Amino acid sequence: MEPISRIVPHFQESLDALKERLLAMGGLVEAQVHTAVRALVERDRSLIGRVTDGDAPVNRLHIDIDSRCFTLLALHQPMATDLRTIVSAVKINTDLERVGDLAVNLVEAAERYLKHAPVKPLVDIPRMADLAQAMLRDALDAFVRRDTVLAQHVLDTDDEVDGLKDQVFRELLGSMAKDHGLIEPALDLILASRHLERIADHATNVAEDVIFIVSARDVRHHAWEGGPGSE
Repeated sequence: MEPISRIVPHFQESLDALKERLLAMGGLVEAQVHTAVRALVERDRSLIGRVTDGDAPVNRLHIDIDSRCFTLLALHQPMATDLRTIVSAVKINTDLERVGDLAVNLVEAAERYLKHAPVKPLVDIPRMADLAQAMLRDALDAFVRRDTVLAQHVLDTDDEVDGLKDQVFRELLGSMAKDHGLIEPALDLILASRHLERIADHATNVAEDVIFIVSARDVRHHAWEGGPGSE
């Protein structure tokens, strides 16, 4: 019979591989969001299919990462920080898969919008996209580095994204009131801003999970008070 060390991979190596997969998935969904926003802002229809086709690799990674998490839980029965890390990885995996779905929703809104003349120069929506993508990158970096300061920065940035979304809504509502012919394309821009806000919310979820992993504090429904903690 083979020794157990050859049958069951080393826990830390498996955990590191899991983190690498999550980073890879984060890179994929961030690229999806970036391409969807380019399609909208640059009015480039050729980019639409790239986003819709890119959803399948995201879904495959989603299944693979879940499988790795459940295998780690079953074979190693981790405790304390390691247990919180793996449980949070399952949740982060779901958040990333939903970001991928939102990128598809975003490019579908862009496809509809491109059938019309531009409503207005797009300034706030690209800014929202930049912030949301930066939040996603920072949240994943915080997860890998166990960096609660960076995670808190992500939480703080979410208010800025929300403010931009509200501004987009107000401006477009005014445009629709003045010209009813703008209602359909303006609604697609409002939807695009809503999708970007949701992407930022998922990045916030990841950042909240980082704080939970490191400090064992659940900050999902209230602001995090206090500094970085440790086991």
